[in-house]
Amino acid sequence: MDLSVLSIPLPEDLMKLKWNGQFELMKEMINLRIQKDIPSQLKERLILEKNILDDLKEEFIYTREQALDILKDKISNFQEEEFDALFKDNAFEFLFIEGTMMFKNDFYDNLIKTRNNYALRNKEVISYQQYELLDQVITEMKDKGELSYKIHVKVSLKMKEEYEEIGKTIRVWLPIPIEYAQVKDFKIIKTIPEAHLVNDSKCKHRCVYFEEPLKKGQEFSVEYEFINHSIYRELDSNIVSEEHPQEYLEEKAPHIVFSPYLKALTQEVIGDEKNPLLKAKKIYNYITSHIMYSFMRTYITLPPIVEYVATSMKGDCGVQATLFITMCRIAGIPARWQAGLYATPEIIGNHDWAQFYIAPYGWLYADCSFGGTAYRHQSTLRREFYFGHLEPFRIPCASEFQCEFYPPKKYLRRDPYDNQTGEVEYNDAFIPRNHYEMNLEIIKINEE
Repeated sequence: MDLSVLSIPLPEDLMKLKWNGQFELMKEMINLRIQKDIPSQLKERLILEKNILDDLKEEFIYTREQALDILKDKISNFQEEEFDALFKDNAFEFLFIEGTMMFKNDFYDNLIKTRNNYALRNKEVISYQQYELLDQVITEMKDKGELSYKIHVKVSLKMKEEYEEIGKTIRVWLPIPIEYAQVKDFKIIKTIPEAHLVNDSKCKHRCVYFEEPLKKGQEFSVEYEFINHSIYRELDSNIVSEEHPQEYLEEKAPHIVFSPYLKALTQEVIGDEKNPLLKAKKIYNYITSHIMYSFMRTYITLPPIVEYVATSMKGDCGVQATLFITMCRIAGIPARWQAGLYATPEIIGNHDWAQFYIAPYGWLYADCSFGGTAYRHQSTLRREFYFGHLEPFRIPCASEFQCEFYPPKKYLRRDPYDNQTGEVEYNDAFIPRNHYEMNLEIIKINEE
């Protein structure tokens, strides 16, 4: 599917219905319109919009009254006036569905993650051991100049029992690390069942692929291990040059676009600076200090991502990474996507970050969301580190934003921009994301 059609604006009458939450009427009107003689790209845009509406209904599930009750139950002495103040401060993701204001399913978790005063009033105990671990590992890495961890994990996907279609050919993609950059000694330990295909490292969204008739209760899984070898170097702006490869400088519709607003913002941030390392640092400092972390709805439902985050001033790791990449490219600095999983001995989950090219160092890293958290926690150690470096708790399964699988999916991906936890479809039918379960399991992670 050509995702660049998302750059085509919806017809005004449909957009009015969308933001009033009249989803069913909107679908009826789309069905009528695509039967007419309209431009092929507009038709494809409208068909894609029907999938977007379904995703939105799944994610926005709480009324205002339900959301308020949750906060009163979980946060000590929470008052309705606080809810209204937070709403006005853009703290909650909301939209209208069939005319009713609805709040996103993770609004509470997002509030606790991003506003420390509410985290302190939370009735459940919150652990900050993750940040202590990062401080220890970063300090060790800076002292030694390098650090390696062996990472052994299992990724699995399974259809929910009530949605199994036994005997029907099912296609499954599970992500695995790309053997480049910090990845060393990658090895697949086992797949269940036997994989139909294992992508090589030329695939920018690398996967293990399964295709076979579905059995009752069948789980598809891949278990692998590799060494993440991360290095640390003090970056010196006095020795950098403007030499760079002539790739990773272009636009990529619908999200990585050089709009007048983004070009003006980039110029405002970098000013008269000419040194490429210092330009990238100014962009990083701006994002980490001005963009509030926020859980996002499914990316396919977002308008052009970079303008979204640059105007709403909030976004999650992937949204912030895309903004960094776009602003760097506007500034003449090659920048690209690197993403997959973040895994420590205690936690594992989806995560996105960026790379940017500076001679003579080559490809460096930027994790704006971790840097932004460090900024809010007043941790100079972590904020400075995540410009140029990463700790060795990363599993990079995607080296490009918005990329096809091999073999390609026939139907719309759950996330067509990233490669983190897996995708599935029947050979002849789309499978909604609430019809299956995905699981990430840490087997063992230890320093080498």
